[in-house]
Amino acid sequence: MRRSSKVALGLFLAWLLIPIRRPRPAAVAAVAAPAGPSGSPMPPVPPVPPPPGDGGYEVDDGDGAERHGGLRGAVMHGLAWKIISIVVKQGSRVVVGIVLARLLTPEEYGLAALVLVFSSLVFIFSDLSLGAALVQRSRITERDRSTVFWVSVAVGVVCTVVGIAIAPLVAAFYDEPDVKALFAAVSITFLIVSLGVTQEALLVRAMDFRALEIRQMLAALIGAVAAIVIAANGGGAWAIIVQQIVVVAVATVMMWLVTPWRPRFTFSGDSLRDLGSFGGNVFGSRLIFYLNRNADNLLIGKFLGPAALGAYSLAYNVILLPFSQVAGPLEQLLYPAFSRMQEDMERLRVAFLRVVRLVAVVNMPVLLGFAVLADLFVPVVLGEQWRDAVPVIQILAAVGLVQSLQALNGSILQARDRTDWLLRYSIIFTIVTVGAFAAGLPFGITGVAAALGIASIFLEPLYAVITAKVMRMSAWRMVTNLSGITQATALMLILVVAGRLGAEHIGAGEGLQLLAGIGAGILTYPPLLMWRAPEVVTDVREMIARRRSREDPA
Repeated sequence: MRRSSKVALGLFLAWLLIPIRRPRPAAVAAVAAPAGPSGSPMPPVPPVPPPPGDGGYEVDDGDGAERHGGLRGAVMHGLAWKIISIVVKQGSRVVVGIVLARLLTPEEYGLAALVLVFSSLVFIFSDLSLGAALVQRSRITERDRSTVFWVSVAVGVVCTVVGIAIAPLVAAFYDEPDVKALFAAVSITFLIVSLGVTQEALLVRAMDFRALEIRQMLAALIGAVAAIVIAANGGGAWAIIVQQIVVVAVATVMMWLVTPWRPRFTFSGDSLRDLGSFGGNVFGSRLIFYLNRNADNLLIGKFLGPAALGAYSLAYNVILLPFSQVAGPLEQLLYPAFSRMQEDMERLRVAFLRVVRLVAVVNMPVLLGFAVLADLFVPVVLGEQWRDAVPVIQILAAVGLVQSLQALNGSILQARDRTDWLLRYSIIFTIVTVGAFAAGLPFGITGVAAALGIASIFLEPLYAVITAKVMRMSAWRMVTNLSGITQATALMLILVVAGRLGAEHIGAGEGLQLLAGIGAGILTYPPLLMWRAPEVVTDVREMIARRRSREDPA
């Protein structure tokens, strides 16, 4: 038995780690006409006519790019809207999180977190990752679009019904009767989200990020108002649950208002099989990542209770997530662009490294600053009842930083059609981290956070190596890409600590010590960045110059 077990384990690890040999994917049609030998644009290639009765091929990946002066212009236009959206959505998330922390007890916050462990499945099952396939394909038909829509709606209906049916079982699992009604209510979001995911994929494909971001910002703001009003009126955990429902409902309604496309009553098994061949690996990766990202919440809620989960969730979802997810909107923006660069490797590498630098410029000082000032920030801003979250914030700040810097890796693997590697890494990641969570559980929420940090030391470098290999570059280039920003942040942190200790030395209270530390960081980081990372300044100047040249053609 022992010998057979070793053989089975060896075969499993070989499947995970040995690359699949297969033909390289065909290059995606370029958006802008390439330049000829003399630098002048070459004549455009005539479109391929659609096969008879196919519903018409839609070569729509150039529409958004051409509207903004090529792929670079479309990305820059989308980036501007993404930055605005990040500020509004994540800023409102922080504000709402702070307000709710003041209005809700850790038990109430944790009760909602018990339910949200499962509600995260909404965004995985909403379209079975077929929407990602719509974005990745160089050409899609009307049958493709309508097929994805009807499959998504069918899955949404099934998941909603199943969610309502198993609500009593979820409540029994946690031994929390109040979970039943909360879980049944949030299950309706499966259906709501499924009604808009196809339109969202089409807008991403067309790189129409203005419509996407306006809709998401409006939904976030309305959801924030609903949460605060309900919490202020004693709604408890329902404040967070209603916020989730309102956000997805407003976002879906807005999607139908801003998108001209409407589904037809048509379905194609061939389309489903073709798109599913790509979406299957993406869906598997997302599902496995979901299991990994929520295993800690599930274990804490089951074995440590709602109060402990409330403190852990506050640290992870309200304080760290808004900043660690800065790369998420950028991933949505750049995935279609990366897909079009998939055969121009140097262009893909340069674009990837520049965007990672942009993420690091914001996230590195903010998240590490949180770690240094967490013991002041929590009691002063959130309240004394959340002191248990301090060590969790300090540990997860470093984890969130590393994960945010690698948030675009999945887009690279998908754009290069290496979803097999993405799936394999997801399996390894989940096995290791879930084991780490279980090992840290006896030591409370701090032990769970520490276990995640230790696991990340081994897992994140592996992810970087896989991504670098797919882009045919050294993983060390990804490290040196951030050397200047790292030096500027390290010097800033020294001055933040000095400012905090100086305020403490003169007898200032915790509030003034916090302000002194934050002020030191805000005042010193920009000049330090200009000194140690001049390439960032160059990137920003080029972005501004390109934008001005488009606004003033003369």
